[in-house]
Parts: sequence; structure tokens; C-alpha cells
Amino acid sequence: MREPSKRQIENAISQFDIWGKVINHRWHGNGHINDTRLITVQRDDGQIVYFILQMMNTSVFTKPVELMENIIAVTKFIKAKVIARGGDIEREVVNVIPTKDGCSYYVDKEGNFWRLLEYISGATSYDSVDDPEIFKASAYAFGRFQNDLSDFPIDKLHETIPNFHNTESRYAAFEKSVEKDIAKRKSTCEREIELLLERKPLAQYFNKLLAEKKIPLRVTHNDTKLNNVMIDDITHKGLCVIDLDTVMPGISCFDFGDAIRFGANTAAEDETDLSKVSISKELFTAFTEGFIEGCGGRLTSEEIDSLYLGAMEMTYEVALRFLADYLDGDTYFRIDHPSHNLERARCQIALLLDMEKKRSEMEEVVQELKKKYKSF
Repeated sequence: MREPSKRQIENAISQFDIWGKVINHRWHGNGHINDTRLITVQRDDGQIVYFILQMMNTSVFTKPVELMENIIAVTKFIKAKVIARGGDIEREVVNVIPTKDGCSYYVDKEGNFWRLLEYISGATSYDSVDDPEIFKASAYAFGRFQNDLSDFPIDKLHETIPNFHNTESRYAAFEKSVEKDIAKRKSTCEREIELLLERKPLAQYFNKLLAEKKIPLRVTHNDTKLNNVMIDDITHKGLCVIDLDTVMPGISCFDFGDAIRFGANTAAEDETDLSKVSISKELFTAFTEGFIEGCGGRLTSEEIDSLYLGAMEMTYEVALRFLADYLDGDTYFRIDHPSHNLERARCQIALLLDMEKKRSEMEEVVQELKKKYKSF
């Protein structure tokens, strides 16, 4: 996606229903997909307020209108829950700023889709954390997200990215990438390819549970990285789940699992020293407790039993995606250098191998916490 010009950014800002003088706009965050800017606005009384402006990546999100319909529907539903429990609707739910004509997005002359969101002040999104309590707070927020949407009419949601967390589909795409070898890189990752092909049964596990109706389809976030939760700077409580582009029908264990593979890894997602990569039992335990507690009894017994397997399957799926993108010539994820996706894939594979070694420990943690919260 091409970076927008200053003219495009300022034109987009002018379309939204905000009042005051825009005094600054700058790049914000480190997301792989959308172009995100922090907008600083000065009110007539001198007050400084902030907004998040995003140019949506329509190469990735090919149905932006349906995507925004999902976000508006889900945030409206969550807002009602926040009000009912006496919460703060300015900080506990994403607030979309409408355009001057009342639309949730703006399309410029070049066909770019833009949206504006309220910035949640006094809170931080963490890219990594060593404090188990912060990680637990993020888990509670993701669990509460599931809880709040447990009675949302799931048939009202669009599937904006078909098969997004269908690991069998990701496996099939990976096989095609290996076969085609478009970027002529196969020779540089033969061992990694072999390790992923050997684990095909893992890709089938949750689809089988769904087919057998042993777990339900739920409203899920589908991108539960730690940095998609705003943590209050004073209380250190999880305030709000953000980045709702991938909210769709899905599997609760995948929301849990993606958070674990991102946040409970003792190394960065693109760490090149694989000896640093492992699953932290302390962080795994903290997140599992926060998630189960936040879900408030909405998870079935089978879902809880399968949480640790969700972590393994999501780690496997992301490894498939990173390595496929590397083989395809880096067409999806933002990269900093040509081997970036290969390094990411190797890191995920190393994490999966460590999870396989610690599988019984992870299962034991889940079962102990299942007993603790059995009163839900």
C-alpha cells in the first residue's frame, strides 16, 4: 500500500465531524497493514484532543464497507453493555467519528478508504511485556470482549476475510506457495517447509471440533495481539480492545491462542536468536486466568479444555502465513528487509516446538484454572 501524501491526509481529516484546528499529524504505531496517523487538534478553548486517522488497506481488507458495518454493529452492542455496568463509554469501547455527512468512512477521489477514531488518552498499548499482571489485564479485556458479545446475533456479521483463521485453508495455501516457489526462495527454507508439512494434523483439529458441534462459533476478534488492548496508565487495568478490522464469526480458542503465541513468547516475533524463543509458563498462566475470568462463564467445558491447543494451532498457522508470504515474495506483511518473513516464520516454528515439549504443563495450567473458576 502506497503511503498517503500530506495533501491526501489533510483532505481526509477535513471530511470528518470534528471541530478545532488540526495542529499536527504524524505516523502512529507499528501495525503491518493499515496506514495509521495520530491527529492533534486544538479546540477553541485551547484544549488539546487526539484522534486516530487510518487509511485502510483495501488490498488486504477487500470489503471495507462490510468491515465498517461490522465495527459499527459490534461497538454499538458493546457500548450498551458498558453503559449497563456503569462503565466509561469514552474509554471502554472504540468510538468511530462520522464524516460530516454521517458516514462511518470517507472515500477520496483516488478510491482510498479513510476512517477516524477517538484516541483513548491516559492508556498504553504494549508491544511486549514482562509483567504478568499487565498480561493478565489484557487477557481479561479480551475475555470480557467475548463475554460482551456472547449474545450478539452472529448472523448479522459479515465474513470480511473468508477463511481468515481457517488453518486448513492456510495449510492448503502454503502448499501452493511451496509448489509454485514464485520468489525462488524455496532452497533457503527447506527444513522449515518440512517441519510445517509434517504437522498437517494440527491444522485440522478445530475444524473437526466445529464439524462435530463440540465447540460453538462465536463473535471473535481474530487478531488478539497484546498491543490491541489499551491498558490504563494508572490502574493498569485492561480498558478497551481496539483494531476491530478482523471481527468476524470465529473460534474462541483462536483468540486465546493468538494472544499467547504473541505475548507469552519470551522473544520478539522476529527474533533471530532462536535460543531466546520459548513459551513462558508464568505469562501463559497469567493470561489463561485473565481470559477465563473475563469470559465470565461463557466458555464451554470443551472450549476451556482446548485453550492450550488453540495456542499451538495459532502459532502453527502464523508460521504457515509468514513462510508462505516469504515464498510468494512478501506480498502481504510489511517487511524491513528481504528475509524478514523468513525470520518471523523461524521464530514461530521455534515457539511451536517449545510448546510441543511443554504441552502437558500447559494442559495442567488450564485444568487447574478451570477448577478455580468452575462456579461461573
